[in-house]
Amino acid sequence: MLLYHKVGSTPRRFRLLLTSFLQRPGLPFADALPEEAIQEAFDREDVSFGNDEDAVYTPAITLWAFLSQVLFKEEHRSCVAAVARVAVLLVALKRGACSSNNGAYCRARSKLPQKIIRQLTVDLADGCENQVDKEWLWRGRHVYLVDGTTVSMPDTPENQEVYPQPATQQKGLGFPVARAVVLMSLATGMLKDMAMGPYTGKQTGETALLRQLLDRFEPGDILLADRYYCSYFMIALLMERGIDFVTRIHQRRPINFRRGRRLGKNDHVVTWERPPRPQWMDQETYDRMPVSIGVREIRVQVDQPGFRPESFVVVTTLTDAEEYAIDDIAELYHYRWLAELDIRAIKITMGMDILRCKTPQMVRKEVWACLLAYNLIRQTMLQAAWESKHPPRKLSFTAAMQSIAASWLVMVLSDDAAAVRLIEAARANLAGHLVGNRPGRVEPRAVKRRPKPHDLLTKPRDQARAELLAESGKESP
Repeated sequence: MLLYHKVGSTPRRFRLLLTSFLQRPGLPFADALPEEAIQEAFDREDVSFGNDEDAVYTPAITLWAFLSQVLFKEEHRSCVAAVARVAVLLVALKRGACSSNNGAYCRARSKLPQKIIRQLTVDLADGCENQVDKEWLWRGRHVYLVDGTTVSMPDTPENQEVYPQPATQQKGLGFPVARAVVLMSLATGMLKDMAMGPYTGKQTGETALLRQLLDRFEPGDILLADRYYCSYFMIALLMERGIDFVTRIHQRRPINFRRGRRLGKNDHVVTWERPPRPQWMDQETYDRMPVSIGVREIRVQVDQPGFRPESFVVVTTLTDAEEYAIDDIAELYHYRWLAELDIRAIKITMGMDILRCKTPQMVRKEVWACLLAYNLIRQTMLQAAWESKHPPRKLSFTAAMQSIAASWLVMVLSDDAAAVRLIEAARANLAGHLVGNRPGRVEPRAVKRRPKPHDLLTKPRDQARAELLAESGKESP
């Protein structure tokens, strides 16, 4: 007997999706995003295509196939490959295979609302964060990492209009680029939220995108960021919401440890005065901002070979030196690097650095589908960490993704006993793949393997093709 589906029927319920991500009711964190919550999200948006008895692409099957594209690379990521996986599923369910033409699947995928995919992503992150073991928190507090990144996409007129390529690139030689700012949980590694916009133009910088995410914080949270986000108004906006901030001081701000209230060696509280109103801020908000704020500045020494610079200054609103010692703040800022690793997992391991969709609407859906899959993988890692007593960030994300991809179809076709064995085997496998503790690791920023010696395209492809045909005496088709 199959796990969740009658023989000969098309899976219509979203348990199909959760099962493929090694999820079962009763597991730790499983109730962070139960099947019922997914169905309710689709019902609220009145998404009900594929209702005919012989319909293949129900919302459940379509979302399942969409997320499967994230788990595979290169040609296995295509819509044709996704349709092939659906065909295999249907044959295994003793239904006739669906058409290999991907048109029906692409039309069904376009009907999946971006709003739902995003909501499922953030609800899962919030649900797991609320259940996280206090031992996984930093001094009992929820810490979130922020960082910015970019993604490129196919060079289509639609994408270029919304996400234009950088002005430094010649027309016809570049690719549309979008900027994204992500909030990641320090404890779980999950994506709390994301803001996305064009790479260039007014209010498209990382700080502008972060301001769109401020409502996602709760009082008492801590935001951990790099120096780009270190500004008076960013700190003031966070303090207004009861959010603490830890960042590296901006390179343009002067430092003088002889001023302010001394807390210890290389540790003091100093007053910053409110600067003039920036263009992006309205007068009402500016008037609400405090005329001055007190922040703590700490000089952190780095004595580790291979690390640069030898010292730097951390700015924080955690001004109680008795509760938060200088070493505690220095250790917390060191975790900021995890944001880089999380982004690498999303962009490189999951392949989101180069998107495939040809319209801005589908590009955004593709991004959120990738982020939903990322959080579902992290959920599986949390369960393995709970079972093995390892901190979640000690487990390998790549190993978790590979385990889920390996059992993608097998899980939904297994009976209950086999599914339990598969989940137990996957969790044991993850517990055996721990991220190495290499505090002194130093690697050159260089690669050994040489790229293929192809010339770079320095003119639009149509023009280059016409010139080749002209040289050979042939006419362009």
